[in-house]
Amino acid sequence: MSLNHIRPWRNIYRRKSRQIMVGNVPVGGDAPITVQTMTNTLTTDAKATIEQVQACAEAGADIVRVSVPDEDSAKAMKEIVRESPVPLVADIHFHYKRGIEAAEAGAACLRINPGNIGDAKRVKEVIKAAKDHNCSIRIGVNAGSLEKHLLEKYGEPCPDAMVESGLDHIRILQDNDFHNFKISCKASDVFMAAAAYQGLADATDAPIHLGITEAGGLTSGTIKSAIGLGNLLWMGIGDTLRVSLSADPVEEVKVGYEILKSLGLRHRGVNIISCPSCARQGFDVIKTVETLEKRLEHIKTPMSLSIIGCVVNGPGEALMTDVGFTGGGNGAGMVYLAGAQSHKLSNAEMVDHIVEQVEAKAAQLDAAEQAAE
Repeated sequence: MSLNHIRPWRNIYRRKSRQIMVGNVPVGGDAPITVQTMTNTLTTDAKATIEQVQACAEAGADIVRVSVPDEDSAKAMKEIVRESPVPLVADIHFHYKRGIEAAEAGAACLRINPGNIGDAKRVKEVIKAAKDHNCSIRIGVNAGSLEKHLLEKYGEPCPDAMVESGLDHIRILQDNDFHNFKISCKASDVFMAAAAYQGLADATDAPIHLGITEAGGLTSGTIKSAIGLGNLLWMGIGDTLRVSLSADPVEEVKVGYEILKSLGLRHRGVNIISCPSCARQGFDVIKTVETLEKRLEHIKTPMSLSIIGCVVNGPGEALMTDVGFTGGGNGAGMVYLAGAQSHKLSNAEMVDHIVEQVEAKAAQLDAAEQAAE
């Protein structure tokens, strides 16, 4: 019996979308919601860009976007694609020829902005290149770069204008018998983005790429993205996402996974459940959690770990986690394994011991999964 069957209030019923392929990664349909990010290195510096793509992939990115602003960047894409462990999306603005060149270079997807890519004829040429090279396309509507006629019609950027822009460009793709596309309608305003995404979700069955654009720095951007994306995901909207932060792209991947993990939509790595700490704590909770987060970054197996400073909530939380530690007195606490009390442990030995227990549990879960296959 599944946990969701036992607790139906935890279910999220995802919107029905058709599935497309971004390289070898399925997006939409019943595929897992994918996590994306974007490099911020100069694309012409192929070595630096490859290193960043690989770091993002190691952090869990399913797809990585790379900006292609000029001809030299398009040329560099060939080497970057060759060395990338994940499919790459070429970010195209203003010049349609960059889209053609990126497709020829091996990009798995072309992200085009309807507001600045040019007229329908130029879009058609990009579509042809995508067809010829088995590329998908993301229609990327952005409140900050809507078409002039829509701004004149609506007076300002608004959800209705964004949805109309997206549907207009969907029609162009469909009129050219191209259906391997997804769509986004991003805004920096959470309310505008959420309303536009809801309108788009009702109007098309295309896979939807979620994002709150220009969300801000690591803390403020994480909060804004969690509110905006979290509410849409909770409504079942969204097939792939990118958290846009003024921070290291690896942090975008981490935040993306944390949003999905909090809603039970993706599970990767160790989910640490920890208390904020108070005068009752039997050890330094904040320092311990910070250390464990770094020590356990290499674990990819989904599992849970509770680190609670005292016995008020500690035993209860530990009952629901794979590994747990609850602070006690006299410089020691209790270790829980699979929800049951296992043994006492001194605070001094705690971190190394917990890392060992988590690694052992991860190995056990991986072996069981392999045996089941």
